[in-house]
Amino acid sequence: MEAASASLEHGGEAMRLDPSGVLWLEAGATLVVADLHLEKGSAFARRGTLLPPYDTARTLRRLGWAIERYRPRVVVSLGDAFHDRAGAAGLTADDRRELAALAAGRTWLWIRGNHDPDPPRGLAGESLPSLALGRLQLRHLPDPADDGAAVVAGHLHPKARLVQGPRKAIRPCFAADAQLLLLPAFGAYTGGLNVLDPAIRGLFRSGFTAFMLGRSRVYRVDHRHLHPDPPDWRRYRLEGG
Repeated sequence: MEAASASLEHGGEAMRLDPSGVLWLEAGATLVVADLHLEKGSAFARRGTLLPPYDTARTLRRLGWAIERYRPRVVVSLGDAFHDRAGAAGLTADDRRELAALAAGRTWLWIRGNHDPDPPRGLAGESLPSLALGRLQLRHLPDPADDGAAVVAGHLHPKARLVQGPRKAIRPCFAADAQLLLLPAFGAYTGGLNVLDPAIRGLFRSGFTAFMLGRSRVYRVDHRHLHPDPPDWRRYRLEGG
């Protein structure tokens, strides 16, 4: 079954929100992905917490599927591509070859994040603090001071909680109003923060729409139909977002 993306116009630009969590900008054939957090497993291992060391390979494989589907001319990694400053150096030879293959024949842009403020060494692509595409401002951290700008950002790993009687769904999501579009985290080991949490809800001046990721389609849900986490919910937050 072919995945069904959701269409959105943001900042005057036509775009598609894909169930995989990537953003497709039709103008310029640009694919945007946020918060890969590559080598998170090895970062935790260095601190004494052992996780299966397969997150990078799985994340790159999923990214490869999205690139194969859209065949972009430009790929933008919207910050926190690596979980920490040592992430790029920790890539295996196979992972480096996979990244090189994904970047071959196209422009690859690394937007710097709070986890990876330094340009990744030895990898294809250009490192930038932010990027202007048409009327859009692409950055890692959403900035409420961007008054009037159409911002596309990551960092917050938004997820949405929908409850209908005994049934509930908790899924990563895009979240958008007229000025801000937040992307879900793409990495295999990334958690999420409820979009009704003040850290996210406070970025939207009035209402907003969540675009929840399903297995094969994106579900558009008005914020008024969403639910906060229960008071005793033990939220899983990533270190530093």
